[in-house]
Amino acid sequence: MKRSTGFTLIELMVALVIVAILAVIALPSYTRYIQRGDLVAGTQALSQYRVQMEQYYQDNNTYSNAGNCGVAVPTPANFTVTCALGGANAYTATATGTGPVVGFTYTIDQHNTQKTTNAPSGWSTSTTAWVMR
Repeated sequence: MKRSTGFTLIELMVALVIVAILAVIALPSYTRYIQRGDLVAGTQALSQYRVQMEQYYQDNNTYSNAGNCGVAVPTPANFTVTCALGGANAYTATATGTGPVVGFTYTIDQHNTQKTTNAPSGWSTSTTAWVMR
């Protein structure tokens, strides 16, 4: 009797189930890993914006420029940055996530107070730091 070589249907199905289980476990972790990488653009833009605002303040003794923030807001990838004045000597810059980082909102002010004011479920918020994990 001649013996057949190859895989049986059962063996292929078992291998397929194992691959599917690994994918179900790995895909959410990978997605979150990619998302954490995208968050850097917003926080980095806010940090650089604060430096520019401080330079403007040193030159003009105010953060205000005709009722607007003294420096144009940056346009980082996946974030919308806005600036709100709190008088001539105070401001708050806010980076709101879009696209893959929707739901994240980071702020910084003239005292370098970094806050995570909004985050998707499963993430925490903070009044003293930018949450990145």
